[in-house]
Amino acid sequence: MTTQDIEPTRAPASAGQSPTLEMVAARAGVSRATVSRVVNSSPKVTAEVVALVQNAIAELNYVPNRAARSLASRKTQVIALVVPESAAKVFDDPFFASVVQGVALYLADTDYTLNLLIASETKSDKTRRYLLGGNVDGALVVSHHSGDHSYTRLGQQLPIVFGGRPINPETAEGHYVDVDNVAGARVATQRLIERGCRSIATIAGPQDMPPGIDRLAGWREALASAGIDDSLIEYGDYSPDDGAEAMRRLLARGVPIDGLFTYSDQLAAGAYSVIREAGLTIPGDIAVVGYDDDRYASTIDPPLTTVNQAPTAMGAKMAEIVVRLIDGEEIDTATTMPTKLVVRDSA
Repeated sequence: MTTQDIEPTRAPASAGQSPTLEMVAARAGVSRATVSRVVNSSPKVTAEVVALVQNAIAELNYVPNRAARSLASRKTQVIALVVPESAAKVFDDPFFASVVQGVALYLADTDYTLNLLIASETKSDKTRRYLLGGNVDGALVVSHHSGDHSYTRLGQQLPIVFGGRPINPETAEGHYVDVDNVAGARVATQRLIERGCRSIATIAGPQDMPPGIDRLAGWREALASAGIDDSLIEYGDYSPDDGAEAMRRLLARGVPIDGLFTYSDQLAAGAYSVIREAGLTIPGDIAVVGYDDDRYASTIDPPLTTVNQAPTAMGAKMAEIVVRLIDGEEIDTATTMPTKLVVRDSA
């Protein structure tokens, strides 16, 4: 502690008056500038002085003026989480909830506030204007489609992190956090092969998004290595209804199926109902493996063997990276998270 950091005067707060920076300084016996340095986490203040100021802040219940700090630092202390999907899909899909939870948990220990933007793909200019209008310090983008180029060129103007690699990462300006979807789907399909399945179908996901493309590729790789035909493919989006319709199309082909890999657990849940409608059993007639390890996997009967991709950890990692980018750190463009096969009764 230096002598210039200490001031002998102590001014009591007036009744009903909101505590100010000056009051905190008086209570701690330090200068106003010193309090400001502590509030803004300056490394130039000794631990002893930091403790004095923090005690005074707690005693007075002082809340720093965010607007004043933003003007001084040119930061908003806000990070946007952009989801270019419909509100119905965002709130119905457990994956999005888990990512949001991970982001929020990480940011809880920082000074940043999370701003969730459910952004219509047809009105992306509105979201772009908001992001570049000085309203946020950085952005996270989840569920990015190949036909939407609204956010891939923002990286030079704003720290941005994608959840999942952009479909053309070499032209995108930003960082991304992804899982190895090819490897996850390959391991899931190998589980079916190890069970003795030889007529293995898939309900694949959207082919305008990297996870849909990669999981289909992983399924194909596993079948090719075992010399198994890969023509039993139908496509769905996310919902159980999509899974049910795709399963009906697969069974309507009249080809016996003894194994099924689905792009998501929701699609698997829909396929379950159709398999039972056809008088077939799981896993006796058709073994099923999904992807996500969300609430559908553990609550449907029988419980679903699936691939866990830890979306909460993904959200936390995205938040960590964007905060580090805002602070000016150099970080690798791509971060890959691990997946894990969770074996349950369906396979």
